[in-house]
Amino acid sequence: MWMMVMFDLPTTSKKQRKEYTRFRNYLLDKGFDMTQYSVYFRLVSSKERVARFEKKIANQLPKSGNVQIITITDKQYENIKAYYGDAPESSKNIDQLQLF
Repeated sequence: MWMMVMFDLPTTSKKQRKEYTRFRNYLLDKGFDMTQYSVYFRLVSSKERVARFEKKIANQLPKSGNVQIITITDKQYENIKAYYGDAPESSKNIDQLQLF
């Protein structure tokens, strides 16, 4: 199962930018990978681990802005289509897990 964390945090003041950076770094330290700006994914082994991550993330929330967490199955994640650039030939397939 995959966890997706999406957030929209204000960055107008120096304090807000610091909170944004702190929250972003927290996600990176916990093994999340940035897919797009403010969208992070992480593979999680069970629903119990998802619940633990949700609590940990809730404890790290900045005072303003919003954070949303979505969980999706491996099958749903495998169906993600990603396109890069303007031309259709520049589209790439996402490999779920590539060891070698």
